[in-house]
Amino acid sequence: MNKFENLKPEYKIWFSSLQGDGILGDGKWKILKQIDECGSLVGACEQMGITYRRTWNDLREIEKMLGFHLLETIRGGQEGGSTRLSPEGSRLVKCFDVFHQRMDKIMQKEFVRLLEELNS
Repeated sequence: MNKFENLKPEYKIWFSSLQGDGILGDGKWKILKQIDECGSLVGACEQMGITYRRTWNDLREIEKMLGFHLLETIRGGQEGGSTRLSPEGSRLVKCFDVFHQRMDKIMQKEFVRLLEELNS
């Protein structure tokens, strides 16, 4: 019997500045993806159950640290406003997607190896 069959790997990926300030991690990556899907920061926050104000401030802080805009906003009007990823924001999300997929594969492979070592 496998003594460790109830285990699964859990991890988070994030990037920080050289000074150790967190810049982008799984949480902000997910909100950026949600903004891209629904075209609205408000809608993305509602769907994820997070506060608009804090998220807006966090994203503005990330923009300062990175030196480029993540979002493009269009204010109200007849059809209401919208928020979408800037070209740089879109590229960042896509590259983080690919990076995450690669790390997921590595983590799964190494977890299998760990289980084999634990069970030998």
